[in-house]
Amino acid sequence: MTHTVASARPDGDAIFVALRDEILTGIHQPGTPMREVALAQRFGVSRTPVREALSRLQQERLLERVARGLQVPQIDPQQVIQIYDMRILLEQEAAAQAARARQFPDLMRLEALVERDRGLVDPDDHTRITTNLEFHAAVWACTHNPVLQDLLERLSTHLVHAPKSTLSTEDRWDAALDEHERLVRAIEDQDEKTARTIAREHMETARRLRLQLLRKTALQQPSPDPNRSR
Repeated sequence: MTHTVASARPDGDAIFVALRDEILTGIHQPGTPMREVALAQRFGVSRTPVREALSRLQQERLLERVARGLQVPQIDPQQVIQIYDMRILLEQEAAAQAARARQFPDLMRLEALVERDRGLVDPDDHTRITTNLEFHAAVWACTHNPVLQDLLERLSTHLVHAPKSTLSTEDRWDAALDEHERLVRAIEDQDEKTARTIAREHMETARRLRLQLLRKTALQQPSPDPNRSR
């Protein structure tokens, strides 16, 4: 089920935010078309604000243009790995800066998020993606470094979580929550070295699991028919 915008007649900004969140959290899978007419009907608006929102999504590379219009981009394995490589560098820097600059309200926010996630009972894939993004955004906020926050936020928009989140593989969800809790403890103790290490290993594990998912997806794809080109 897709989210709807609270306003009776949302503008282009509200439609952009709603669709952006849905794409980033995996509601719209790669290859899903984004049609102006259907979206205008969904949001109860003319095609003008929808066109504005779609244009912005395309600029952020959350949509790609194909022969039949705009769609959620197909997965590019090479680009996905490049994104993870950059996330590893930036996440560990953010963790260190968070340990250095965190304030009491920041710690309260992080601890509340960990407690909330611990209380979830067998969450679905979408919930795991959403809560994980919230936790990481809260760590970035602890840095009080708007430049670093902006870089991480922009980078996260390039990673479409499909076909499923790495948090839904094996026992990764529980292990990730343990790592989140350890990271919060390091930030609270202002232990920059430990925070950096935890964040790096956390993202390196996510990268490894994503590679496994990409390989599995590639194996499931049908082999090309050698006779088609003849």
